[in-house]
Amino acid sequence: MDLSNIKIIDIPKITDVRGNLSVIENDVVPFEIKRVYYLYDVPSGTHRGGHAHKQLQQLLIAISGSFNVVLKDQNGAKKIITLNKPNRGLLIPNMTWRELEDFSSGAVCLVVASEVYEKADYIRDFSKFSLKV
Repeated sequence: MDLSNIKIIDIPKITDVRGNLSVIENDVVPFEIKRVYYLYDVPSGTHRGGHAHKQLQQLLIAISGSFNVVLKDQNGAKKIITLNKPNRGLLIPNMTWRELEDFSSGAVCLVVASEVYEKADYIRDFSKFSLKV
């Protein structure tokens, strides 16, 4: 998998004087949603992620605040994407290394996943993931 498969997805936004509403349904993501979780109260200077998935795909959304997503493919290509809008999500296909960093104060990262948690799906050692190491 290379980084050309990384996509920013616009999440439908319904604007109203009372506030905005965004909806994520199966027509927004190219997979069936099987798990949703969120990261919050991430201390300054802390990294999250640091792994790839063999099968699982994810959509990451900055519900509040901002953070950077550092993406790497098996050939060593690297891309950094800043997420800071609650109506835009980052679609990460399987076999993509990801690290989340530089969380702003109060940042919340929502993760929509294609699979339920399965420990065997994780690759946590970059040397076992990369073809160049």
